[in-house]
This record gives sequence, structure tokens and C-alpha cells, in this order.
Amino acid sequence: MQIADVRAALAAAAAAVVLPAGVPPLTCTGYVPDAVTEPHFFTAEVEVAFDAAMNRSLDVLEITCRVLVGRGDDRSSQKILDQLLSGSGPASLKAAIEAARGAPGEYALDGAAHDLQVMRVQGYRWYEHGTATYVGAELVVKVIGDGSS
Repeated sequence: MQIADVRAALAAAAAAVVLPAGVPPLTCTGYVPDAVTEPHFFTAEVEVAFDAAMNRSLDVLEITCRVLVGRGDDRSSQKILDQLLSGSGPASLKAAIEAARGAPGEYALDGAAHDLQVMRVQGYRWYEHGTATYVGAELVVKVIGDGSS
């Protein structure tokens, strides 16, 4: 399992969200950008647990992803963020990312991993990124895959 491929595939999956009319589309990157175009989803920290099964057959990644929303109006920004963090609905990042699991028996993330799960949301707060401040949160995604590739 190649971390760069997993990160890129997570960003591509997140891009499938549909935000309400009048809200710019979600921009998504598989890396931490220097500057964000809001609203923005990106993959950030990666924790790797090697050898979850014998002979390098399984590694486990926990990838912290961030979503940042502009703060033009505190209340409306948080309403947008709440939709992105919901467990279901057209703007749900959980639903969009987990749709990339594939059908039963298929690999997840277009073949980059065996399976994934959006485990939790954390850190709902103000974030400084670059020279700007955004309201945002983190999503922790667990990804499992072949450790030998």
C-alpha cells in the first residue's frame, strides 16, 4: 500500500460531496497545501502500524484529514461545516469517502487499499493555516492494505 496513492484517492473521494447552492465546490488535495481555497479538504498527518498480519500482508494507516471553511459569517460557515461532518447526506464527507470502499470483494480507493472506515470527527475549532483563520475539523480515516507493496 503506497501512502501517496491512498492520500490522493481519499482527496478524490472527498471531492464527490455536493454542497448547497451558492457555496463554492469543495476543493480537495491529498497533501497539506501552502494555501487553501475554501472550503477545502486535505489529508494531513499519517500514522502507520506495520505488520498487522504476518509476512507483511497487512498495514494499517490512520490518516488525519482536515476540512476548512471560510469565516465570512461565523454561523453560516459552521452550518456548512456541519453538513460536511454529517454522517449522511449529499455534503457528507463520511458518505463520500466510504463510497470509495468499492463493492464487496473489490479493493477500496481504486485499488490503493483493501478497505477503509471514517472513524471519527475531532478538533471542531478555529484553525490558522497560512496567514488566514478558518473554522474546521479533522476526520480520522482508518485504511488497511497490503504491507508488501
